[in-house]
Amino acid sequence: MVLDRWIALIFVTFCCIYGYAAFFTMDHLLPPFMQRNPVWPSTFPKILAVFGIIAGLIVLLGIETLGKSEKVPRTTDIDYRRLTDYKLGQALVLLGLMVAYALMLRPAGFLAATAVFLVASSFVLGERKFLIMVVVAALATGFVWYLVQEVLGIFLRPFPFFMGT
Repeated sequence: MVLDRWIALIFVTFCCIYGYAAFFTMDHLLPPFMQRNPVWPSTFPKILAVFGIIAGLIVLLGIETLGKSEKVPRTTDIDYRRLTDYKLGQALVLLGLMVAYALMLRPAGFLAATAVFLVASSFVLGERKFLIMVVVAALATGFVWYLVQEVLGIFLRPFPFFMGT
């Protein structure tokens, strides 16, 4: 089995677990007045799980390659025997930055953690214009915070914990 099918198998397994949680464990905690609503908090996770399973099965069963010649490798195919030729270091550093972002979100606050994550990840990906990185990260962070906090009404701690709520 090629690497993309192994990844699809892992993805389908994850989507099945996610779908099980969405279909069977989320809805019993709803208060009675919300159980009559047509859209529940678990509606979007259910849709994501179903579409994820469908997309993963398309790759897993090889439906996307029907009618294409398997003998000629495409330049976009991942060759697991040449895995060291890819930019594995960048991918691992980005994963590390994502973990650090998740851990720093509460203590550092949304604005600082997100801006630092965006600047650091764009630096890892090759951007070297520092002023542009900082401006874009600040604007994107402020825009997302405003949408979540003010438009959606979801509290998102903007500043570090020691600065109060």
